[in-house]
Amino acid sequence: MWIGFIEFDILLGDVHSLKAKRSVIRPLVSDLRRRFEVSAAEVDNQDLHRRAVVGAGLVAADRQHVVDVLDRVERYVAARPEVELLSARPRILSSED
Repeated sequence: MWIGFIEFDILLGDVHSLKAKRSVIRPLVSDLRRRFEVSAAEVDNQDLHRRAVVGAGLVAADRQHVVDVLDRVERYVAARPEVELLSARPRILSSED
């Protein structure tokens, strides 16, 4: 069994309130869940207006599948015009680790 997850450090554009931040982050998290069948959530910086850390994770039987999904998720987040991707930190673990 392979477990993969990725954390995105994101800078939000013209956001001046937590309500405006939610209007950007919620659709992003929903899209990740729906498009890539991963678990996704905002995992840090909830109290900052213009910064967010979003995490996505999955479990699969094949390591290459985990790598492919995490790569596609990263490209998708990087291509979103309403956010600036500052960093992406992927990690892949085996149940044998």
